[in-house]
Amino acid sequence: MEQAFGPRYGPPMRTTNPVQHFGDYLREWRQRRRMSQMDLALEAEISTRHLSFLETGRSQPSREMVQLLSEKLDMPLRERNVMLASAGFAPVYPERSLDDPALQSMREAIGLVLKGHDPFPALAVDRHWSLVAANDALFSLVHGVDPALLNPPVNVLRLSIHPAGLARRIVNFSEWRDHLIARLHHQVNVTGDAVLSALIEELRSYPIPDAARRSPSSKADHASIVVPLKLMTEEGVLTFFSTTTVFGTPVDVTLSELAIEAFFPADPETGSALRRMAEKRQAAAGAQAV
Repeated sequence: MEQAFGPRYGPPMRTTNPVQHFGDYLREWRQRRRMSQMDLALEAEISTRHLSFLETGRSQPSREMVQLLSEKLDMPLRERNVMLASAGFAPVYPERSLDDPALQSMREAIGLVLKGHDPFPALAVDRHWSLVAANDALFSLVHGVDPALLNPPVNVLRLSIHPAGLARRIVNFSEWRDHLIARLHHQVNVTGDAVLSALIEELRSYPIPDAARRSPSSKADHASIVVPLKLMTEEGVLTFFSTTTVFGTPVDVTLSELAIEAFFPADPETGSALRRMAEKRQAAAGAQAV
């Protein structure tokens, strides 16, 4: 059975963004989105002069204007709350804990997705890639890692790339690391998250395992379609591709930052091996129950 939302994983990591002057914050996000004042003014259907006055502080925005501009800038809900606070308004989007009764149906939905994906591995993470939930197929693949990396909150990227984690068993380590770092760069560009920026530097600082240095490049295998994960296991080398699922139209900050990463077998041999591993887990669980 999938393991989810338990104390084993600890609470999601959070940071507090310092509240800037509204105009400075607006300009920062406009530039982050590579939009000129004219671009944003046209999107929001306001004059460039009015937008300029908002950025310089010569005009004060209404709550509706703040929400309109944050929507046109496609800001994350967390940052929209910060934008409102910078203009002197109360946050609009609630941020509940994962065990809040209001999120029960969402927790159940995640549990169903993880359980339904078995015997293939799947996990749910928060905005900083801290593990929120995972199914048994995922846990069966992380044996042998340093127990310290499994202390909550478990960061799945650190678990994957750390020399004491899965790194020494990832056959195409350099390719997979570059893929994850590229994803993080994109996430930082979208969210402006300083914690993720620091995580990129941490992941880059890890040494490449000797086994990865000796392994030939595997980019030709699946690179024209997806970047695979090739993992050495007791069943041999398993090859995966992954998909990411998020909740549609969330209005809660916590929910908007959750994502489900589901791994699929990239070849028939991996699918067969995962089914054999699932049968072994079921047999072991049955023996313990007797």
